[in-house]
Amino acid sequence: MSLVVAKFGGTSVADYGAMNRCADIVLGNPDCRLVVVSASSGVTNLLVELTQESMNDDGRLQRLKQIAQIQYAILDKLGRPNDVAAALDKLLSRMAVLSEALASQRSKATMDELLSLGEQCSSALFAAVLREKGANSSAFDVRRVLRTDSHFGRAEPQVEQIASLSREHLLPLLSEQVIVTQGFIGSDEAGQTTTLGRGGSDYSAALLAEALKASAVEIWTDVAGIYTTDPRLAPNAHPIAEISFNEAAEMATFGAKVLHPATILPAVRQQIQVFVGSSKEPEKGGTWIRHQVEDAPVFRAVALRRDQTLLNLHSLQMLHAQGFLAETFATLARHKISVDLITTSEVNVSLTLDKTGSDSSGQGLLSEALLQELSQHCRVRVEDGLALVAIIGNRIATTAGICRRVFEVLEPHNVRMICQGASPHNLCVLVAESEAAKVVKALHENLFEGV
Repeated sequence: MSLVVAKFGGTSVADYGAMNRCADIVLGNPDCRLVVVSASSGVTNLLVELTQESMNDDGRLQRLKQIAQIQYAILDKLGRPNDVAAALDKLLSRMAVLSEALASQRSKATMDELLSLGEQCSSALFAAVLREKGANSSAFDVRRVLRTDSHFGRAEPQVEQIASLSREHLLPLLSEQVIVTQGFIGSDEAGQTTTLGRGGSDYSAALLAEALKASAVEIWTDVAGIYTTDPRLAPNAHPIAEISFNEAAEMATFGAKVLHPATILPAVRQQIQVFVGSSKEPEKGGTWIRHQVEDAPVFRAVALRRDQTLLNLHSLQMLHAQGFLAETFATLARHKISVDLITTSEVNVSLTLDKTGSDSSGQGLLSEALLQELSQHCRVRVEDGLALVAIIGNRIATTAGICRRVFEVLEPHNVRMICQGASPHNLCVLVAESEAAKVVKALHENLFEGV
């Protein structure tokens, strides 16, 4: 069986009309047997607000009401079938219980269970929409197969267990039904609900595709594929028909919001092609991500990632000494911090950290405990308000003239850091967030529009 896994984001399942469009996409492809959905647009943000310590009783009731309105509006359009209404009532009741529990006792495990309920609602509703169109479809609790560790908020998938459980519990269902399941969530060995971090629904789809040896993963969102840059920043940006895994990984890592950074990893491991398209305009096509592509230009795209932090570490112990970097990275690893870019001098190390990679509850990366631990062996300075601009392409490290073209564009701007050479697929610069849009627009005009 040739299997396609389709994932629909929050805007694609925002309401009854959006779900209908997505159902047509699914039913238009006989190979599409597994559907992964996000929470309806706006629901996850409301759930995150419910996890905040500052939330009072009035605010909690207001947000629960808003979530219920979004979900019941879809249920009403379906004619309120009894089984779906009962499932939805149960999930919304559980939201109220968990949000009240958080008010008296903070718990990351409780937060994860609360945050998971948005996807559970949308999967029940989307399966009902498919049934309304005549499909044999049911919702499947992904926690039965998507095993993770117990790092609540940013749980780490256990790939081998996911494969084994998926083949046992999920694969047998796909020959007879279109199965709808949840993105973003999983469970640990003890059966506790976990989340993969914000944006983890793409990752869920790719992990399940890997486990089931699918032929393709389709990521349906609100844009018609991956563009040369954000069209809101450069109006002449255009969609890319086909890119390689390496290019897509760089773009996802450095800010192309249409694709979650982790999505590409399971696809690469199993050589699964990935399609990115618009559920609103599927006729426009989209972008295919493949292992090998026919065209591999030097410049493919410009990506932007806002809300970056620069961590500056100064210590005379670095001078003609060994072990400082090892100790620093060991400290960061203990606190589950991933470093993006790094530059060093004789007595300084500068590291960029992606604040957008905070956990699913929205909590930041730089805890007081981490900063205190680093301060024991160096002077620490934190700079915020920065943005990372990445030029993505091929042979960037070995093509003559690249730096000249880029630096000419950057001349009017203050560049805080430059990283180039570690990968043939990117050249990165760190600039003030206030200048980032101008930098992206200027680079796009020079590299893509002047040819």
